[in-house]
Amino acid sequence: MKKAFFVDRDGVIIEDGHYLADPDQVVLCPGAAAAVNLMHEAGYLVIVVSNQSGIARGYFTEQQLAAVEKRIGELLAGEGAKIDGWYYCMHHEKGIVPELTCACDCRKPKPGMFFHAANDFDIDLTQSFMIGDKISDIQAAENAKCRKAVLVLTGHGTEEQGKPGLENTLVEEDILDAAKRLLRMI
Repeated sequence: MKKAFFVDRDGVIIEDGHYLADPDQVVLCPGAAAAVNLMHEAGYLVIVVSNQSGIARGYFTEQQLAAVEKRIGELLAGEGAKIDGWYYCMHHEKGIVPELTCACDCRKPKPGMFFHAANDFDIDLTQSFMIGDKISDIQAAENAKCRKAVLVLTGHGTEEQGKPGLENTLVEEDILDAAKRLLRMI
């Protein structure tokens, strides 16, 4: 079985653009490409797991989401890095797109995206890690039985830090520091 680093997209890999729909506004977080390369060098897949309820809410389309993903891939490739898999939850109970307006098993903190990736890539979740900037990222990793998760202080991390439920959570400045810390644990 393989092992993976699961990473949130907005606020971890890229600057949080609040329902980002324009690929021209994509900016990599400092150290993102170096972190991805470090994860790969250690033998891990790198899988993005991201709530993207803006689609259900009608703020942007799946085509715009794909264009943003493509731009992230281009920026990472420019630094020799790549993402192995992209998983999105496009659902939200308060959405306006009927087929996406529902409760689901993939919206973090639920672990559905992790389970789908584990099935698609033959990943051992108990040997995998999560890096995120919200309590829902950390809870999703716990719900998926991942080995460990780190909260980063980029994106929403600073405002999330110290919330109930995060008392025993590792905290690092950014994705690169988080990757280094988790890799020291193996």
